[in-house]
Amino acid sequence: MKSVNGHEIIELFEQFSPKSYAMEGDPIGLQIGSLNQRVEKVMVVLDVLEEVVDEAIEHGVQLIIAHHPPIFRPLKKIDTSSPAGRMISKLIKHDIAVYAAHTNLDVAKGGVNDLLAEALELTNTEVLVPTYDAILKKVAVFVPEEDADHLKKVIGDAGAGALGNYSHCTFSSSGLGEFLPNEEATPHIGKPGKIESVNEVKIEAIFPAHLEKKIISAMIKAHPYEEVAYDVYQLDNKGETLGLGRIGEVRELTLGEFAEHVKYALDVSAVRVVGDLQSKVKKVAVLGGDGNKYFTAAKMKGADVYVTGDMYYHVAHDAMMIGLNIIDPGHNVEKVMKDGVAKKMKQLCEEKGYDVQFISSTIHTDPFQFI
Repeated sequence: MKSVNGHEIIELFEQFSPKSYAMEGDPIGLQIGSLNQRVEKVMVVLDVLEEVVDEAIEHGVQLIIAHHPPIFRPLKKIDTSSPAGRMISKLIKHDIAVYAAHTNLDVAKGGVNDLLAEALELTNTEVLVPTYDAILKKVAVFVPEEDADHLKKVIGDAGAGALGNYSHCTFSSSGLGEFLPNEEATPHIGKPGKIESVNEVKIEAIFPAHLEKKIISAMIKAHPYEEVAYDVYQLDNKGETLGLGRIGEVRELTLGEFAEHVKYALDVSAVRVVGDLQSKVKKVAVLGGDGNKYFTAAKMKGADVYVTGDMYYHVAHDAMMIGLNIIDPGHNVEKVMKDGVAKKMKQLCEEKGYDVQFISSTIHTDPFQFI
């Protein structure tokens, strides 16, 4: 197993939740501490509160990955006698770095909204509010014929050639490669000072731009040549559309029955409901956090009910007037990301052979309670 620092862990994290997915102005990324230090244990949290930091200290954590940024607005001062100041002081004293992934984790495949949709058992899901069209690139690399199949697998495993429900999609063409190694070269094929001709294959594959570093690194590592000849192009093709929220289907229930399902699935004691409890629910939209802005998107896409948090009084009236049912289970249901991200990161780190442990915070951070 390989010892790693915070940069290596976050590089893996950003392969599925890159910063480019975030909404403009969202304060994401490293917020406190340094990623330079060795990391043996990471804790995934929803909110960074003082109690959560105490939990991290108790477990010997070096890095916190949080959904809600602890520094959401610019700080004018750090008063270490205040709760926020004590929290920051403890993090610095115990060398615990905090990295925040907010709307980029909402948008990401396998992120907050996919985890909520999965918990609610939605099927045939699609993006509710498109916010991001993936940029596509193409890599073209030249390799000896006998090494072509291996290199195709390596770049495919790294994410190249993923198209819809297919992976490892490539196009190959054959040709003759020529090169002249100088006296300082140590060629895989041929001898220094002699022109060499090799039957080569040109492999081409499309990939999303945020995976470029990973794919090129894997390709160069696996390639037999001392100097790898390859090209990378940006394409005009439209990539996968990503965004906030998800919309899908459930087996038909009444609104009242579905509200009970939401309580159980998202582990909350109560929900606020707008609409006739006997009305039928089949198509469901869900958006983690504060979804007030997007209730009309849910209606336009044919949702029978919109599951989201922090619903305002007058927005609820507006939803009633357009015939859209609402279930508000609160903002804290985004806690589903704790185990989801920890599981995903554990898998990615095991694949890389990283010696790091992931745990989920067990501290309940919802400020509200129902009595």
